Amino acid sequence: MEQTFSKFKSWLKRFLLGDAKNLNDPRLFHRLSLIAFFAWVGLGADALSSSTYGPEEAFLALGTHPSLAIFVALISAFTIFILSKSYSLIVEVFPMGGGGYLVASKLLSPFLGVVSGCALLIDYVLTITISIAAGAAAIFSFLPLEWQSLKLFSAIIGILLLTMMNLRGVKESIRTITPVFFVFIITHLFLLGYAFYAHFSDFSTLAQSTAADMGEAYSQLALVGIIFIVVKAYTLGAGTYTGIEAISNAMPLFRQPQVETAKKSMRYMSISLIVAVVGLTVAYLLYHVQHVSGKTLNAVLFASITQGWGSYGHALLIVTLLSEAAILFLAAQAGFIGGPRVLANMSLDKWFPTRFTTLSDRLVIKNGILLMSVLAMLTMILTRASVSFLVVIYSINVFITFTLSNLGMIRHWWKSRADTKKWKKKLFVNGVGFVLSALILFSVIFFKFNDGGWIVLLITGGLILLAVLIKRHYRYIKKATEKYKYLIDEAKNNDHFLQKIEQNDFSRVDKTAVIMVRGFTGPGLHALLTVTRTFNNVFKNFIFVEIGSIHAGNFKGIEEMASVRQRIKGDVDHYVHLVQKFGYHSEGFTAISVDVVDEVDKLAPLIVEKYPNSVFFGAQIVFPHDSIGSKILHNYTVFAVQRRLYRRGITMVLLPVQV
Repeated sequence: MEQTFSKFKSWLKRFLLGDAKNLNDPRLFHRLSLIAFFAWVGLGADALSSSTYGPEEAFLALGTHPSLAIFVALISAFTIFILSKSYSLIVEVFPMGGGGYLVASKLLSPFLGVVSGCALLIDYVLTITISIAAGAAAIFSFLPLEWQSLKLFSAIIGILLLTMMNLRGVKESIRTITPVFFVFIITHLFLLGYAFYAHFSDFSTLAQSTAADMGEAYSQLALVGIIFIVVKAYTLGAGTYTGIEAISNAMPLFRQPQVETAKKSMRYMSISLIVAVVGLTVAYLLYHVQHVSGKTLNAVLFASITQGWGSYGHALLIVTLLSEAAILFLAAQAGFIGGPRVLANMSLDKWFPTRFTTLSDRLVIKNGILLMSVLAMLTMILTRASVSFLVVIYSINVFITFTLSNLGMIRHWWKSRADTKKWKKKLFVNGVGFVLSALILFSVIFFKFNDGGWIVLLITGGLILLAVLIKRHYRYIKKATEKYKYLIDEAKNNDHFLQKIEQNDFSRVDKTAVIMVRGFTGPGLHALLTVTRTFNNVFKNFIFVEIGSIHAGNFKGIEEMASVRQRIKGDVDHYVHLVQKFGYHSEGFTAISVDVVDEVDKLAPLIVEKYPNSVFFGAQIVFPHDSIGSKILHNYTVFAVQRRLYRRGITMVLLPVQV
């Protein structure tokens, strides 16, 4: 019965997620990597989707002075250009990715790095939530009012579908959404192009009305009042710029040469976003668009453009608005790509549990994807999928990251100015990026604090505190296990480290100790000593097994994979040469895998076949007191290995490593 259930589970997993990827495939990275076009589709959907609500938020904030929108649009276009240029410089300096978290960590301080990373994590959760909530709201605007009760349920289903798509693989999920992305691009370009063509003669009138509106606003509010209104509208439309940072976080996904591919993707993203923002804003003015209850400004605009086109116009309107709804759903893709990547980078530095660096057999950061999914669903339920509330709190955190990233780059260019060509130009770009980001950040907090902005800041602060506590725990473990470090020098220099035996004829049927190790370390040598002393030289053969764990930190290319293989072979060779020096027979087995337990399960029968009298040993850290925290922060892989081997009838003994 258990075997039948196991087969069914394996079949269901393959059906939903696909077959496992082969780590030994020489073209693996080429198959998984993204060219600039697919990166634009997968990561640009987040930025482009913001054109469905960002320009609207800014336009409506101008109130009775809509003609000022042209200035907001121009400033927004300049902001997009500067931010994209500043992040292009970031990918040059940090070609292996990491984005705002790594920039702040390396160039400012580790604490500011964790502030930037935590802010970005919350932003990615909100990206998923608001994108899917807005998409659901757009779809349900076409449906009968009595169906509104199903909106939250459909939004949760949307999160689950995207979760499954991303668990299958990033490239597969992007291929799925590409047709929808292009429907959005084509319909919007066509309608905006037609709007400009049909009203080409009205641009002089638009310029005159803008000048008149400026004069009226100046007489009523003075220059300070005009600046205040424009800055407020510019700030409330800040959601427009979210998504620009996603490319710098996803660098390991790009096709070689990664920096050039990323910069090309950034150009595609920034140009398309500038066209959308400026085009929509000017079109609002040309068609004198006003707010209509229950409809977005884009819906009102496109209805005005297609008015009089008959059934074809109505069909085009429906397709265009449905493409907006769809791309809002797909914008959540950036959260599922960027969020797990930031989480993995922070976990590698021990700010979060190391399990968030784990890859699935589909070579995606599975635990990160699942966590982002759960948090997005929880946020969706707590906010009741309220787009109006989510828009208020959405853009705060991303500007914390923008500000810290540009500040770090300013410091970098200044410190390296003697060795950097065109350092003044680069310093200027990041300097302007810093000023704009800081202005938007403090303005957003000022305008949105009482409307829910404080909630995001409170949650971000709580996440930062949690990260600091987790880091403290890992530091304690590292310090506690350093008491075994002296064994490394002992093993290399002490001729009595192990009891010598006479080199008798080697026999495979002699008692054999199979010791699982992770590096040539103090705890590994402690395990070796424990075996020899506890069993009083019963074992004549010593086999050392090390599985190189492939995770988000080292799964970056063929060279990194080769480096992992070389490192673990060197580790095992140290153990083998050590015990051979004292007269024992020894051999090493190594492999690389995303799942250590599965790989040991495959190797164990081969070892037992070669050495029939084998006993497996694994070291496990033992804490003075068990706690929920220690269970979450440590994988306890050795217990899972023991259960697998017991099912095969293979004996495994756990050796305590006390801290």
